[in-house]
Amino acid sequence: MKILVIQQKMIGDVLTSSILFEALRAKYPNAQLDYLVNSHTVPVIENNPNIDNLVLFTNEEESSKLTLLKFAKKIKKQQYDVVIDVYSKLSSNLITLFSAAKTKISYYKSYSAFIYTHNIKRATKTDENCGLAIVNRLQLLKPLDITIASAKPKIYLTSEELETSKKFLTTNGINLKKPLIMISVLGSGDNKTYPFAYMAKVIDQIVATTEAQILFNYIPKQEKEAKAIFNLCKTETQARIYMHLFGKSLRDFLSLTAHCHALIGNEGGAVNMAKALNIKTFTIFSTWIDKDTWNIFEEETINESVHLKDYKPELYSGKTEKEMKPQAMELYKKFTPDLFQQKLDAFLKSLNL
Repeated sequence: MKILVIQQKMIGDVLTSSILFEALRAKYPNAQLDYLVNSHTVPVIENNPNIDNLVLFTNEEESSKLTLLKFAKKIKKQQYDVVIDVYSKLSSNLITLFSAAKTKISYYKSYSAFIYTHNIKRATKTDENCGLAIVNRLQLLKPLDITIASAKPKIYLTSEELETSKKFLTTNGINLKKPLIMISVLGSGDNKTYPFAYMAKVIDQIVATTEAQILFNYIPKQEKEAKAIFNLCKTETQARIYMHLFGKSLRDFLSLTAHCHALIGNEGGAVNMAKALNIKTFTIFSTWIDKDTWNIFEEETINESVHLKDYKPELYSGKTEKEMKPQAMELYKKFTPDLFQQKLDAFLKSLNL
């Protein structure tokens, strides 16, 4: 049997959807299990023992209809028996349509339902602490008679990667016997990034409470923005921030985070990766993102999160995520750090640093 799982685009989505492979491997130990992903997301699924082959979707397929069509025809030649389309967008619709698989599974959408043999309606609520993002992905396995309530994404780092990152930290002045906290200072876009002045106050609180050594999660092209947040911090806080120590690649970031006591900051891929590494997290959600979907594995003192809706629910009454998105930046002004100061303080004290 040959099974293809499709999850394009974002790193966090690719990591989260990788939970399907452990369940598929348990059900079909001898099957060929392939994962179709965007090439830039590969680092979060490297060394996953349940994935046989990665099928890479590149910018060329993304930007050209002709190239996408050729790509879909190549997929057809692989003769997959099952295609699970988690992405469920136009490009993956086309790839699935051309695949000629006997079993095609995706989420229900009226315009694409004819393509799939099984159309799964997303749950809108759950009592499971794993969150809707996990629950809805696991529902895609039900047509294969695989029923599990929860599954946690995992990242597989090698001993060499961990040792290299440990040496990198210690030779650059980090004392691993003292508190070390990674800050997700920037989101994937402006409307997913906590305002710089507010983030600086959060970092000030972290240092005042824990006296931790602070690492920033950013990539070289974001140095200007990261430095701007650094400059807004108090002088005593700046002395605890190691601006020059950051992951220059995604695997580097993962290896550095594995040595941290917690990751705190903007919701996004970094938070999901930290959870997959069993690192404690405190997440600040964007004002327009649906917290119920992405607060996966929420647990007091382990993985906590805050959202403006938690404190000012009247702003969200009867409104959808799509309706809130254009207001994101204006809503951020209302999401002041004092709203969750006590909750963050309790989380920091629970770390016993």
